Amino acid sequence: MVCCGGSGWAYRRTASCPVQQAVPVGFVFKETSRLRASRGRGGLLRRSRPSSVPPPSLPAALLPLSPHAARPPGAARRRTPGMPQPLPPTQLYAAERAAVLTSCVLSALGSGLLVGTHALWPELRTRPRELLLYLSLADLLSALSYFYGVLQDFDRTSWDCVLQGALSTFSNTSSFFWTMAVAIYLYVTIVRGSPTGAGLLCCFHIVSWGVPLAITIAAVALKKIGYDASNVSVGWCWVNLDAEDRVLWMLLTGKVWEILAYVTLPVLYILIKRHINRAHAALLEYRPILSSAPALQPWTSTADKKLILIPVIFIILRIWSTVRFILTLCNSPAVQNSVLVVLHGIGNTFQGGANCIMFVLCTRVVRARLLSSICCCHHDDVGWPWRSSSSSRQHPDPAESEDVPDPERTKPLLSST
Repeated sequence: MVCCGGSGWAYRRTASCPVQQAVPVGFVFKETSRLRASRGRGGLLRRSRPSSVPPPSLPAALLPLSPHAARPPGAARRRTPGMPQPLPPTQLYAAERAAVLTSCVLSALGSGLLVGTHALWPELRTRPRELLLYLSLADLLSALSYFYGVLQDFDRTSWDCVLQGALSTFSNTSSFFWTMAVAIYLYVTIVRGSPTGAGLLCCFHIVSWGVPLAITIAAVALKKIGYDASNVSVGWCWVNLDAEDRVLWMLLTGKVWEILAYVTLPVLYILIKRHINRAHAALLEYRPILSSAPALQPWTSTADKKLILIPVIFIILRIWSTVRFILTLCNSPAVQNSVLVVLHGIGNTFQGGANCIMFVLCTRVVRARLLSSICCCHHDDVGWPWRSSSSSRQHPDPAESEDVPDPERTKPLLSST
């Protein structure tokens, strides 16, 4: 029995408890409506049956999806309310593609020129230039794979997308390892003064080729390589954005080694430069009794500049890909900025061209031999009598080769500059 009282309260008396109980009026109306809705025909109450069918008033879109229910193919992954929506694919314009393709071609030509100079002139083969040869091979493969990726401008995951992504992942990661291998070799030989043999070179091969190969095989086997919407690339394929652990694989397939190189290269080259400066200062004390001391000063200046430029150029080229990677993690629309896209594309593809500029065009002895070979081929075709002067050009005066001093007077490593 229910009776209403004042102040919005009702009083209920039951058989078990004859004392009046105060309950809210809203509760009474709610209970009354529920009882009326549950009555059947004839005034009898229907027995409620457990049912998995939701109330018709609840929209189906708001129902929780069973973890065992199959999602229709092509359906978008349900996202938690409040999370930012993924960025749309970055559109690659024709001018941007042309700039990156040009960078790929120049990098491939530069890497090929480094390989060619190593094969043509055996007397210039030193251990540092041998390491530079392997770095050039990695950069050459990287430039070719990036060229195909930018040319295709993939819009989905396909077999050639996976193949191109695997080749670029392997070559790009290997380039990081060989770049650090050159710096480690310079540090061990110059600063530590430790003798290096085939053992250290074997370790470099195992790490610089083996680790990238193992990472690439694992990424392909686990189907982590694929279309990435050009938000962390410039047309080519890398880590598939549909992978739930894509950030982990982005780090493993390049970013963690790239960031490690940002720290390792400046530290090693600063230590090398400090050691060379100390040695040069000690050499200046003996200038009155060493007639060859002034001849070493121009080369030392050139070597110092190169030791500074090597990590600086590497960071300038690679930093843009790291910037876009961070912007992608932050879901920032700035990742699609055209300037960043072009800088990212050129930085990832021009490493071979930068190495060619430093170690071929800016190295006097290599530059002299290269120009001599070009001039000799041209004069032979024209028929001019330059035979007598060609021999002197093929063997330049050591005093003029300020970039490469005599290996007998300096450490063999220093001839690499």
